[in-house]
Parts: sequence; structure tokens; C-alpha cells
Amino acid sequence: MKIRDLFEHYGVLGNPFAEEDAQNDVVFKGSCIKTSFHSAWDKIYGNPAEPATSVVFGEKGSGKTALRIQMIRMLTEYNTDHPETRPIVLDYSDLNPFIDRFRHRFPQGRKIQKVLARWELWDHLDAILSLGVTQLIDRILEPGQIVHPAAVDLKPLPIEKLNIHQVRDLLLLASCYDTSRSENTVSRWNRLAKKLRYRTWKSFFSNNWEMPFGILGTLISTWTAFQWAGSLGFLVNRWFYLIVFVLWCPLLLKILKRFTKAWSIKRSLRVLPHLKSNLFKILMCLRKMDFNGMPFPVSGNTENRYEMLAKFLDLCNTLGLNGLIVLMDRVDEPYLINGSAELMKLIVWPIFDNKLLKHERVGLKLLLPNQLLDFMERESKDFHQRARLDKQNLIRSLDWTGESLFDLTNARLAACAADGKSPVITDFFDVPLDRRRLVDAFAKLKVPRHLFKFLYSLFGQHVNKHTDTEAVWKIPETAFESALSLYLRDRDAAERNLGVV
Repeated sequence: MKIRDLFEHYGVLGNPFAEEDAQNDVVFKGSCIKTSFHSAWDKIYGNPAEPATSVVFGEKGSGKTALRIQMIRMLTEYNTDHPETRPIVLDYSDLNPFIDRFRHRFPQGRKIQKVLARWELWDHLDAILSLGVTQLIDRILEPGQIVHPAAVDLKPLPIEKLNIHQVRDLLLLASCYDTSRSENTVSRWNRLAKKLRYRTWKSFFSNNWEMPFGILGTLISTWTAFQWAGSLGFLVNRWFYLIVFVLWCPLLLKILKRFTKAWSIKRSLRVLPHLKSNLFKILMCLRKMDFNGMPFPVSGNTENRYEMLAKFLDLCNTLGLNGLIVLMDRVDEPYLINGSAELMKLIVWPIFDNKLLKHERVGLKLLLPNQLLDFMERESKDFHQRARLDKQNLIRSLDWTGESLFDLTNARLAACAADGKSPVITDFFDVPLDRRRLVDAFAKLKVPRHLFKFLYSLFGQHVNKHTDTEAVWKIPETAFESALSLYLRDRDAAERNLGVV
């Protein structure tokens, strides 16, 4: 027999249980994403009009990535239906680039545990701001060509609503946090400044008076000295050189300040790939009144980052983007972490700060492996006072009951059903295997990934035991019980030997 023939016999097109990862699951993305929800969905998703934080712990395969994909889909629909109150959504699930850049700031021989122990809250803030600022600038410069999650712009963002101070803030944020690789950083910043009408002839000359001043002053001094000192005699006069130096001091001081600031910013933004030369060129374009007193992200200053975050949220609000939702997932997957709970803790723990988690108009959706729950429960009172997890919509375990897994199985069969067919999972089994027994068995599998793996294996074992000419369309009870016992034994052995939870 072929497994395709077995499914087609019951009116099922394709194998609903072939995929184990929601990221590549066509059945989930095509139909189940709108019909199959975890019982804690409402608490996790919340109200997009008032973004709030949720902290979710779940086993591998319990559906954390599926939750993230569902939230992006639902937020896309919400943003389409509510163009005046749509939040900006950031997918903070690929930590590899940030951790790689952070690692390169330290000696290569240093152990990764000691490196990640230096990860701080402001590194998360820098990463989040880089995702947000890059997305916002993409949506301003390239309306209609957006690939960011839930970015639904029915018309270009109303940049004409930005006042002069907000234009300055946006360019300030762009200078530090725009990490787009679609074009050169400096040319992209200049294109943004032009679109925002930051540069005029008047502002250009007022911002760059030092060089013409130095050139004109040098020419006048040279001519005057030549008249007084005779042919080339002025070149040996020390007063001439002193006067020329004073004339060029304003430009030299400006260069020194901007270069020092560029060096300090690059040194402080440990998770971002800035070039010091590009930062310097951009900072040289800022007007003096816009440069002085700005909260540049330097020296690991968390308060400056919060001020930058506040500026970003104000800009979003003016542009019709009401709030910020950050989806953090797959923290066990970066190759430098490689599933280590201790290393995950070093990355995740700094983000547990109530000031960020309860920040107005910010909702963090933290989808975390349940290995971290054990660490959290052993933490000190100071940690819990700082994190205030009692206020963060905490889901301690992304549990699935046997009944919920039974319904999920039928939902996937229905998603793959041919027209006019309504297959259910009980159709595939002999009479002794009723709904109650399947529910009890599914409860032992605990999570969707194990359920799909088991069913895929079970159907494969069954068809391999029969020929096409002697097809058996019902799976007997003995085969089901034997396959279930073997799968549970192998799963428990893998969890013991590999530390998989």
C-alpha cells in the first residue's frame, strides 16, 4: 500500500501530518491558522489597540512558533481593518545576527559563557530599535514594497505630519539604528533627509560655514601677509600660521566632536554592524543645534535607549502606527547557543525588566522554552521584583489536553479534505479504538509535534505491512498500541539522553 492511497480512501488529499515545524507547515498556514487556536490564545494575543506583554513557556513542539505565525497573520488582518490604530510589529526571532556581532566585540578565544554574560538590557533595546527604525524607514522610502511582518500600508505614511523636531528625531534614530543592507548607509540617510526636507540651501550653508570661513580667512590672511611681509616672506612668520590655525579651529573642533561621537556610538552599539566612517559622515550632516544635547546611545546608557524608544514611539504615533509589538521566539536556535539552557538564560534574563515589559504602547510577546521556567522559579526575590512577572500575562506551560489534540487532528484532516468529504481521525481505526481511547493516547503525546510524528509513523508502518492488492483501510488496535508504546519509549529515552524537554 501507499500512504497516499490510504488518505485518499477517506477523502484526504495529501498527508496532514508530514510537517513538524510550523515555519514550513503548509497545512497550518493555509487553513488551520484561522481555525485552530490554543486555549490561552486570547491571553497571549491580547488587544492590538492596547499592546501588552505576554510571557509564555512551552515545551519543544508545543506550538510557540505557530503562535508567533498566527499572531503575525491576525495582526496583518487587524492592521488592514484598522488603518488608524495599527501597531508596528517586529519579528525578533532570528537572534543569530545580533549574537554574532556581539561575539565579535570580544577576544575570539574567550568562552561563549563569559561573552554572553556581558549581554545587557540595552543590547536588547538596541536590537529592537534597529528592527523598528529599519522597518519604519523602509516604509517611508519604499511604500508598497514592504516585506515586514503585518506591515499593511494602504497609502504612504503621512510624513508631512512630522514637525521639525520629529524630523530631527527620525534622522537621529536613522543615524544610529538603520541597519538596512539594501543600499549604502550614507546614501540611504541622505535620501531620507531629502524626502523629509531636512536640507535646504539655508540650512546647508548654516551647517557648513566652517569650511568657507576657513578658506576665505586663509586667503585674506595670505594676501594681507604678502602685502606686509613682501614676496613669500610671510611663509616664515609664525603669527601667520597661528592666525590660519585659529581660522580653521571651528572646522577642526566640529570634526573632532563628530568623530569622537561616531567612535563612541560604534563602540556602544555592540549588536549592530556600523562602520565608523559611515557614522562620521552622517553625523557631519547634522546641524549643530540637532547634534548638541541629543541622547545618543553611548557607554551602555540604558536611559538614553529608553529616550530613543520614546522618540521612536512618538514618531510612530504621528505616522498612524499606534504602538509596538515585539515577537521574541526561537531563542534556543542560534548556533552559539545550540539549545543550552544556561546560555539562553544569559540572553533572555536582561529583558525581564518591568520598565520595558510594562512600557506604555509596547507589547513584548516572549515565547520561551520551558527549560527557562526552572531557572526562573529558582531566582531571587530581587529578580522577581524587577521582572514583576505577576503583571506580564504569564503562561507557565503551553499545555495541550488530549481533547485539544484530538480536535487539532480533525482540523488538519478537514483542511486537507476533498470537496464534499468530512474525514475524522476515528475513521482510520478499527472499532475498539473509539474517541475516548484516542483522546487518552493523544494526552500522553503532550504536544502537537509529537502527535504529528506519531501519526506519520503509525500510518507509514501500517501501509508498509500491506500490499496494494490486499489493502487494509483500518488500522487494528494492536498495531496502534504497539506503535504508541514504542514511540513513547523512544521519546522518553531521547529526553533523558539529550536533555530535550
